[in-house]
Amino acid sequence: MTSPLTPPPPPHGRPSHPSRPGESAQTPQPQPEPADQAPGAPGAQAAPGPDWQAPVAGGGAMGSPYGQDGPGIRTELREAAVITVAVALGGVLLGLLWLWLAPRVPLVGEVSDNSWVVYLKDSEGEQAIGVDGTFTLLALALGALSAVAVFLPRRRGGVPLVVALCVGGLLGSLLAWRLGLWLGPEHDVIAHAKAVGKGVTFSAPMKLGAKGALLAWPLAALVIHLGLTALFGPRDPDPYGYDHAPRE
Repeated sequence: MTSPLTPPPPPHGRPSHPSRPGESAQTPQPQPEPADQAPGAPGAQAAPGPDWQAPVAGGGAMGSPYGQDGPGIRTELREAAVITVAVALGGVLLGLLWLWLAPRVPLVGEVSDNSWVVYLKDSEGEQAIGVDGTFTLLALALGALSAVAVFLPRRRGGVPLVVALCVGGLLGSLLAWRLGLWLGPEHDVIAHAKAVGKGVTFSAPMKLGAKGALLAWPLAALVIHLGLTALFGPRDPDPYGYDHAPRE
């Protein structure tokens, strides 16, 4: 006896038996691609997929009137000059607020050995510290306000803008300090004591004991502006058009 022969497996893609009785098995033949649709042929359309060279929309800052590269160095320098002057003039507001809100240091005049002497009415009082603290807090608030006012119309950073904020803030602090001294109480305390009389309390002239308070405005403007630029400033465009997720 001989074992039955096992037919070989049909080739790949060829049916082993006809689908219907009487039909022969046919192998599907691949259809040739048209010449104008072959890859690399002139006029051929690229297969759908991500556009690797497409620019990213919205690469600039939101609402910024300038492009990604900024308005140009000349425009930035002009804007920096205007910002410096505007921020420095804000020192008038700081000086008036300081003069209005700062506590007064009380003094008293007395006559000793036929000469006038002036001394503090409250030797343990903290009014002098309050004068410095009021100037510092007001300068910090105006520094933050000026940084926001400079950033919002442009929504971008830049070295000229930051330098303008710092220089303008320092000039504004100096202007406020001198304005407070000029509009404050009289500096000649002996003459003031003689004018008001013996034993009468009067206010000491405005004085900024901590000169470091002059740096509060530029430092606050610098920190706030850099923070706003980091959070809401323009971003570098993604060269691939989207962020690639790591493959697992």
